[in-house]
Amino acid sequence: MLRPVIAVALVLASATTAAAQQAQTWNDPRTDSLVRLAVERRAQQLADTGLADFRATAHGYLTFLAQLGSDPDARGADAFTEPPRVVKADELMLEIFWKAPNLSKQRIVGRRDTLLLPTDINYHRDHLGIVQNNFPDIIRLGDGDEVLDVPHPLSAGGMAAYDYAIRDSQRVRLPDRLIEVYEVRVRPKDDRQPRAIGAVFIDRGEGQVVRMAFSFTRAALRDKQLEDVSIVLENALIETRFWLPSRQEIEIRRTGSWLDYPARGIIRGRWEICCYAVNQGLPRSLFGGPEIVQAPANVVRAHPWSGRILDSLPPDVRAVTDEDVQRVQDEARELVRGQALARTRQTSLSARRASDFVSVNRVEGLGVGGAVSRRFGGGVSASLGARWGLDDEQAKGRLSIAWQRASGVGVRASAYRSYRDASDVAETSLIRNSLAAQEFGSDYTEPYDVRGAGLTVDLGRRAGVLWRLAGAYESHDPLAVHARPSSGSYARTIPATNLAGPRLALGIMRPTGLSWLGTELRLDAEFRAMQADRLDDAAVAGTPLRFGHAFASLRVERPMGDNRLVLHAVGSAAAGPSVPPQELVYFGGPTTGPGYEFHEFAGRGGLSQRLEYRNPIRFVSVPLGRFGSTGRSATLAPFVHAVYIARPASFQPARRGWYPSLGLGTLALFDILRLDVARGLRNGRWTFSIDARPELWGIL
Repeated sequence: MLRPVIAVALVLASATTAAAQQAQTWNDPRTDSLVRLAVERRAQQLADTGLADFRATAHGYLTFLAQLGSDPDARGADAFTEPPRVVKADELMLEIFWKAPNLSKQRIVGRRDTLLLPTDINYHRDHLGIVQNNFPDIIRLGDGDEVLDVPHPLSAGGMAAYDYAIRDSQRVRLPDRLIEVYEVRVRPKDDRQPRAIGAVFIDRGEGQVVRMAFSFTRAALRDKQLEDVSIVLENALIETRFWLPSRQEIEIRRTGSWLDYPARGIIRGRWEICCYAVNQGLPRSLFGGPEIVQAPANVVRAHPWSGRILDSLPPDVRAVTDEDVQRVQDEARELVRGQALARTRQTSLSARRASDFVSVNRVEGLGVGGAVSRRFGGGVSASLGARWGLDDEQAKGRLSIAWQRASGVGVRASAYRSYRDASDVAETSLIRNSLAAQEFGSDYTEPYDVRGAGLTVDLGRRAGVLWRLAGAYESHDPLAVHARPSSGSYARTIPATNLAGPRLALGIMRPTGLSWLGTELRLDAEFRAMQADRLDDAAVAGTPLRFGHAFASLRVERPMGDNRLVLHAVGSAAAGPSVPPQELVYFGGPTTGPGYEFHEFAGRGGLSQRLEYRNPIRFVSVPLGRFGSTGRSATLAPFVHAVYIARPASFQPARRGWYPSLGLGTLALFDILRLDVARGLRNGRWTFSIDARPELWGIL
């Protein structure tokens, strides 16, 4: 078999000619001449280059990933900061055949998959193969269900639908000649029509397509849930004469929402094509029937794979967005109006989590609520929500108006009355908390009453960190227990101080990403301060309280083969001459203090530290019908934990210093469900906890 002489990597450094320094001009004579040459070359179907046919092999991965937004208030790029999780991964091996002028056949000779979460996804047939000849003159994807009838920018009909401009040129030196490749930007003349957006890289001398990188206008996307579709096609020079497929990527993102919490499904296809044999005299009979077919089952099963699928997946497959695809999306946003890529206006039922509709705690008893939101276009949205507690007989609600760019930069104005939790870290999911509160009197929240109005500014990403600044004028009030559980009794609420004044908060988040020594690191922090007048004590009226609170959460994970070492540290501190109870530090419970009572530790400062070792074990497989099965593994997670508390609160039992504990966690059902058993080693007890994994608490 012949091998490529050279593969052009246009994303690397290259020599730049004077074309790069010239001002970009759309549809100038030079650009028009180059585009016409490329259109003519495509129309000739490569016949005059001496290429009659070829065969090759393609190795690829199709992965389906799920991604939940890290913040229900965020929109655009910053709504999805955490890496997506692989749900299903397929590895494929293809035999590729092509014959002039435009016959194509692809045969799947090897396929294997692994399921990491329950799903019944089926890929469209054209996702199981590569794109031949840089698409026909009319582009379709997903068998027409995703992208339908988009004119190709390098087709005779396409030239009337697009504008073109040369932006850059790059030189590639071969043993026998120098090739000059021009980058031509492509934008639609009417971005309200189904069109492609992006760039093509064209060999100046012969008009051959070296690389294509496209996204599509909103009008081109058939499925309303589609967020965007991006394609990257790279060609290699075979036998120093033929530009043929060498690497391809496709990313299809569907974004919906679970209530008001953003959720995204991603299909990523990546292909490497090699081992070309040209002009083999392939018979026309080979190309009958569908273009993409599968070999007999015994042939597919017999393909010799090495290692496991997950071990061989590209290392960046869990990235929020692949770098090449990100460049395509950025290019699209630069070339057309934002409205050409944005979804249409819509009104929808809204909530941050399922518990916003129904939940139970010791103050409200059974609380019911709901909200609606409206997107007006141009990044403007509004939402209105209300809630009623059956036992406290009090109404709560929120009205907000927001504007946000696709980059994540935005501003939101809100007016609200809510019961805020004084905890820095949630001890359980709200659904689990509601069940435990109703049945056993175990309410693991610390609510106090907040009324206010304010402005939140999302500053976007700076130095790899997301920044948020919020200012508000608020009044705080204590709350009383109104409800009764089915059994047991509720603990008292914290004695929050009645006060009112301006409040300022700065939040930062470093999304999960690769860091030193092969670790995955996430950092969340908030620094807030308030100057307030006390409203419950006439003796100190006119003397404002000044206090601040700092919180940081650091999570570090280190993969070790199939195992994983997890470190989670939470530190909080309150400062000021007189800090109200609602601004103190609270630890104790399944998350911040296993083996001890809920919020047994309260004070001016504290640290909660867990070190855990996760180890897969054999487990019973549970069939899930068309969704597959739960698999034959679970995860065992022994851990050590320690809590430190300083300057304890006067209204809590005196706890000071270090409080260690030991525990064992078990994660089952695709690691969605977690069971913990722990023992506090200093005046502690045995505790048991069952809940969903913390990554899902935001929607529960």
